[in-house]
Amino acid sequence: MCGRYALEAPNSRLSWRFGLDECAAVVARYNIAPATDIPVIRQSPAGQRVLHLLRWGLLPHWAKDPAIASRLINARGESLAEKPAFRDAFQRRRCLIPASGFYEWQAIAGTAAAARKQPWYISLSSGETMAFGGLWESWTAPGGDVVRSCCIVTTAANGLLRAVHERMPLILAAEHWQDWLAAGVDRAGALIQPYPEAGMQRWPVSSRVGKASEDDPALIVSISSEPQ
Repeated sequence: MCGRYALEAPNSRLSWRFGLDECAAVVARYNIAPATDIPVIRQSPAGQRVLHLLRWGLLPHWAKDPAIASRLINARGESLAEKPAFRDAFQRRRCLIPASGFYEWQAIAGTAAAARKQPWYISLSSGETMAFGGLWESWTAPGGDVVRSCCIVTTAANGLLRAVHERMPLILAAEHWQDWLAAGVDRAGALIQPYPEAGMQRWPVSSRVGKASEDDPALIVSISSEPQ
């Protein structure tokens, strides 16, 4: 599951990091939520790597009701080739979704009255911008308007994340970005595995992140003394 994440890299950094030929204007956001427009990297028909803003929540090209997008913010990597909502996009329309880090909520044991969830912020140990594996679609409304949308592919959690949640976003190492964008489905499918825990870090953050209206740099600041 991945329902919130942050991206604070400026356009210049994104262009350099991902070798972009085109980059839409991006502003720092610390609490990116579904149903908003997010930066997505795709490969153009001419082979260029471009970043545009797409709506988070996949809207398959065959969908009759656009409300389906709210249920398709994530796609389980293990079943991309079989699920009708994702199968065609997995074959033809894969993308990269840049992120500085993401949030996950850990259930804290206690009585029903005292039960709560602690949010954690997870990032690469290097501090570099990461790339989630994603899928994108183009849907045409009855009136002719085109909606381009996307979702984040997930996989099983690695050892660092398992205590927090059983799933994590598919994080692709830089040497695999091009294969995810353009290789065949067999090669792309082989990339769907947990990112090595040795290259990641996590720390608890404020529960304010649970409100989508909250969006400031303090959301990614640890509320404990040391990353874990």
